[in-house]
Amino acid sequence: MTTPSPRLRQIRDAVLAGGVGAYPTEGVWGLGCDPWNEEALARLIALKGRGTEKGLIVIAADPEQLEGLVEWPADRKARDTILSTWPGPVTWVMPAAETLPALLTGGRRTIAVRVTRHQPVIDLCQAVGLPLVSTSANRSGHPACRSGWRVRRVFGNQLDWFLPGPLGGQKGPSEIREAGSGRVLRPATGS
Repeated sequence: MTTPSPRLRQIRDAVLAGGVGAYPTEGVWGLGCDPWNEEALARLIALKGRGTEKGLIVIAADPEQLEGLVEWPADRKARDTILSTWPGPVTWVMPAAETLPALLTGGRRTIAVRVTRHQPVIDLCQAVGLPLVSTSANRSGHPACRSGWRVRRVFGNQLDWFLPGPLGGQKGPSEIREAGSGRVLRPATGS
């Protein structure tokens, strides 16, 4: 891993201090924070105007960053199926570690996770040293932001950090599948 840029070091410090910010993902802009920081999670949920029962997606630079968040399937075939889709724009709902904040999981025993192939997010997660919450940058009930200027217009100075950059090649949010069954819970909206 290379030394993070000054901008990424500033963002890392903001995330570790409980900050909430925005960054480009594979298909839409995301809002993110430290997934273990309950105050940051509460702020992010309030910014979106979203119910606490929905839970949030977590994005990582590599599968190792998901340790402590998920319980991997014991079945080797199920684990291989998940890993075969990463890095990439497929989110998996997996059993959650027992120690996760209820605001992150929506009070469920599962968590939605993804390992990205989008370089700006990989760099961000590596600089912070953590996976990050990755929920679409929008107010609840409104379309997800697909440009940085739109994020700034919607959220203004309510964000503590902002990582500029391009979106990946997706046309919208990632596909969501259920671990174990492989059932598609939300289809991808394009690639």
